[in-house]
Amino acid sequence: MTTPEADQSQPDEETAPRPEERLERAVRAAEQALIEYEIAVETFRVEVENFSRLHHQKLGPMYARLDELEAQIAEARAARSGDPEDVRKAQEARARVMPMPGVEELFHGWMDGEGLFPEASAMLTDQPVRPPQRVRPSEEARKLYRELARKAHPDLAQEDEERARREEFITRVNAAYARGDEALLRELAEEWAAGPAPKDRQPSPAEELYARLEWLSQRKELLTLVVRELEESAIGSMLKLAPDDPDKLLEEIAEQLLADVSAREAELAELLSPPSGSV
Repeated sequence: MTTPEADQSQPDEETAPRPEERLERAVRAAEQALIEYEIAVETFRVEVENFSRLHHQKLGPMYARLDELEAQIAEARAARSGDPEDVRKAQEARARVMPMPGVEELFHGWMDGEGLFPEASAMLTDQPVRPPQRVRPSEEARKLYRELARKAHPDLAQEDEERARREEFITRVNAAYARGDEALLRELAEEWAAGPAPKDRQPSPAEELYARLEWLSQRKELLTLVVRELEESAIGSMLKLAPDDPDKLLEEIAEQLLADVSAREAELAELLSPPSGSV
């Protein structure tokens, strides 16, 4: 007759976890967390780039005008006083002014075979500049991106040649995701599935799991630095002030810059006017 203790011990032996099982669970959890983090970082990076482009389009001429006015004001002061210190400040202010670009430079990237792009025409006619499209990848694009990020990361390579192939491939995956290009991500998934098999031996399950954990840790540290740089950049800091309505923030900055321009123009006019009492 079998005792209850014996009955309970048999299933434990049959269902004993494999040595790598806990490690596999840890890797899966870390992978999922990292990939979601990567998606958020990439989306934020694209939004910062879009906002930077629009900021340059709408406000760049105002900043240039302010720099020019500052130089002219400093030069007018130096001309009035003749003070060597004022002359030095005027020279420094002039050195900060970017030279006016030529026509080809001014419209580089703004013209096609039939003339100006809509954004350039809008700038020249004081019409609102069309904001860049905000990238919001579809759920399918996110899924494809996750799968490719899991399968193709370079730290699973055993040779330099294979690592280089993976790094080049992941660069293309990131670029496609940055554009939200679902069709291209699907093509890349098919390309990876049909890719060459590794020439050397496959790593053991434990080696592969440890390699993944090491890569996940390194990647998280790198992404944290990327996020910090984005957030601390001038454009990132501005975008954080109005993440839901950056266009309104640009309008507010433009209004302030216009007020600054008007104030500098008035100051320059006063400096250039004849002194009171002069004939």
